[in-house]
Amino acid sequence: MYLRHTTIRKDGKTHTYWRLVRSVRVGRKVRQETVTCLGELDDQGHARARALAESLGGRAHQPGLFDEVQAEERVTVRLGDVRVERGRRFGDVWLGWTLWRAVKLEELMDRLLPAGREEVRWNTIASVLVLARLCEPSSELHIAEDWFRQTALDDLLGVSEEQVNEDRLYRALDRLWPQKDAIETHLRSRLGELFRLDYDLLIYDLTSTYFEGQAAGNALAKYGHSRDKRSDCKQVCIGLVVTRDGMPLGYEVFAGNRADATTLEDIVKAVEAKYGQAHRIWVMDRGLASQANRAFLRQGRRYVLGAPRTELKRFARELAEENWTPIRDGLEVKLCPSADGQEVFILCRSQERRAKEQAIHARFSKRIEEGLERLEGRLAKARKRADLAQVHEQIGRLLERNRRASGGFRVNVKKRRGRPSGLTVTWTKKPEWTDWATRTEGCYVLRSNILDWSATDLWQLYMQLTQAEAAFRVHKSDLLVRPLWHHKENRVQAHILVCFLAYVLWKTLERWQSQAGLGHSPRTLLEELRRLQSTDVVLPTTDGREIRLRCVVRPDKAQQDLLARLGLELPKRLRPQRPMIQM
Repeated sequence: MYLRHTTIRKDGKTHTYWRLVRSVRVGRKVRQETVTCLGELDDQGHARARALAESLGGRAHQPGLFDEVQAEERVTVRLGDVRVERGRRFGDVWLGWTLWRAVKLEELMDRLLPAGREEVRWNTIASVLVLARLCEPSSELHIAEDWFRQTALDDLLGVSEEQVNEDRLYRALDRLWPQKDAIETHLRSRLGELFRLDYDLLIYDLTSTYFEGQAAGNALAKYGHSRDKRSDCKQVCIGLVVTRDGMPLGYEVFAGNRADATTLEDIVKAVEAKYGQAHRIWVMDRGLASQANRAFLRQGRRYVLGAPRTELKRFARELAEENWTPIRDGLEVKLCPSADGQEVFILCRSQERRAKEQAIHARFSKRIEEGLERLEGRLAKARKRADLAQVHEQIGRLLERNRRASGGFRVNVKKRRGRPSGLTVTWTKKPEWTDWATRTEGCYVLRSNILDWSATDLWQLYMQLTQAEAAFRVHKSDLLVRPLWHHKENRVQAHILVCFLAYVLWKTLERWQSQAGLGHSPRTLLEELRRLQSTDVVLPTTDGREIRLRCVVRPDKAQQDLLARLGLELPKRLRPQRPMIQM
């Protein structure tokens, strides 16, 4: 390896920029490849100022802070002793830090968590927690012992790895959670500025996340219906409100045994207390469409709700008619006013859904018949009298396991002479159930109190519910909101808040890359930029000194294209970047 320089004349001044290059043989040719850009090495006092800063502060300061000095000092470098040290993950944490400042969370945390007597400001530790959750979700112990020291956050945030420990991370959680309402209010304003969001449509849905352990000291940790298929674990429920674009607006944490329908009034009143009772439209799934909730929403609010499948029985005649409105191939809708004139029902019929439900009914029907045949075979071969109650229990368990088709069977247990077991099982299929199932396969129903919209428009509003479902998938798969290892209630609340803030950065990056034509996968982008590292280039001089330059490895062609599409310029040397104002 050796040094090369480029001389540029700008504004009447001459600037010399140095690069560390190496020779690489490609076939019969030898090409020069840039290892790293070193900047201007001939500024007087550059190395001396850094040495003074190290002696006063006890740590290496960011290279590039002293570039304003223009006097020259020529040094001779021993090229044979040039080395590279201290490789750190840079690209992903730098991008996360850029997002953190773009959403102005840095400014907000400065106000909410003002400086006190602490050695490291709590707003800085809060940013570490959120960036770790975005880039590599893990425990506070892993952040303190491994993750932080592997990244360049010490340079970006000005915090040494010795100052980031498990105790300080936990105490930062305790100080972050009480600021939840102020954070949500700020995010609504800032995200609305960045992406020109409309808050005329709000989507509300719930999920659950389970605990590892008993969480005996947490009053919210209860056994309940688990969306994670972990009914053996205590859990809490999380209600999330997002916009039509999936941008998060707020959330609430409920007890793990709280019924979904009982949470609606709390959420709606919390949103209206913060942002006013505007003429919004609420979109929710059928689990929240109770009669009490509908009466509450009709008090000056508009809604589009999913309805239970049993509501289809009210529209048997309309289902048989053919005046449906096509939305796209294989999907039709029909508008049906309610008898009292306060609501409209939207009947929907999907060919894809019909094929799926037909396959489900066929599979469960086959399982029931095979189970009944096996039971009848055991009774025929039995050599002693069978217990009638036990046979009924076996049939009940079989129908419960296959309840999607259990209504189509009529099962009888009769006494039979001449058989040692004394019992026989017979069954027939119910033609009326089969006929109704055939007519309603692929059909579902929605309800709304918006009377002047078309069925197509109302259906499209309801389909925005997928945004909330996608948000829960990201929280659970990419940000690892589950399982909960914290047991104290305030720590659980703070953990969910950190995940919520990481999701804000996630959605900001998703919208940003979407506008740049880079798809909708923030994880792919973060993994690609994660390969970019910062390193120390150490240049020993002939007079016994060492010039240590903290540089960023040059991105490859694909990474350069990604950064260019995003409108970002990777710093060659570590120094604070200008805040991003518009994406």
